[in-house]
Amino acid sequence: MNKNRLLLLASLILFFASCTLNKAKINNDLKKYFDSAQVEGSFSLLNNQMGDITVYNMQLDTQRFSPATSFKTLITLIGVQTGKITNENNIQIKTDSNQNKTVTLKEIFSSSSPEYLQSLARQIGKDTMKLWIDSLGYGNKNMESPVDSFWLDNHLKISPDEQLGLVNKLYFDQLPFPKYAQQMTRNAMLQEDNTLYHLSYATGTGYDENGNPIGWVTGWIEENKHVYFFVTFIRAADKNKDMKLAGINISKEILTSMGFFKGQK
Repeated sequence: MNKNRLLLLASLILFFASCTLNKAKINNDLKKYFDSAQVEGSFSLLNNQMGDITVYNMQLDTQRFSPATSFKTLITLIGVQTGKITNENNIQIKTDSNQNKTVTLKEIFSSSSPEYLQSLARQIGKDTMKLWIDSLGYGNKNMESPVDSFWLDNHLKISPDEQLGLVNKLYFDQLPFPKYAQQMTRNAMLQEDNTLYHLSYATGTGYDENGNPIGWVTGWIEENKHVYFFVTFIRAADKNKDMKLAGINISKEILTSMGFFKGQK
């Protein structure tokens, strides 16, 4: 697809629009789950069937932060679009030690290290990355630093609310990427799959401008053919905290408190 056609396609679709927060239900009871983990953060849940949104900590939910390694969702889509990823089980990566390595898409999504993503970013190139980020209106679209660091070093930023819009569109094949690219990404995000529910998410870890660790969990849960989208964002003062584990635990605790994982939603 040439550049002009790509831009035309992108202009015909609304991307990454924030969810409608004027009808959001604020649930401050969720604070206890963040306090228990000794982090601050936000949580948002969209009931797709009803259009209802539940939010804890609206201030952080609408504030932009580094996507950190949650950027794996978008870079995967761009990687497939540009032919840098052609097979979810055979992705060629050059590691920081300058060694060639073959990894699966599942391994990229399960890793907390940015190394695989940085290699993909260098393969894709900054001009192509900029084209997509500008066209999609991804966060603040700031790419002032090198191609393998702008999404890690607090130049590029996105809000939890905008992340919620991203996973919503990804689920319904509403992004301007081939359907198979979106399906490959969804396959990599699937974490738990049984007769009661299907839980899919991508994690991300990194640091804010003050060096405090941050964490993301962005995804959805399906029960009885109903889908609910959620985003958890956390920030901690403890630089040794496992932010990936903390984010996953908080997300599951909140979803459990809302009655999920029983196949009854």
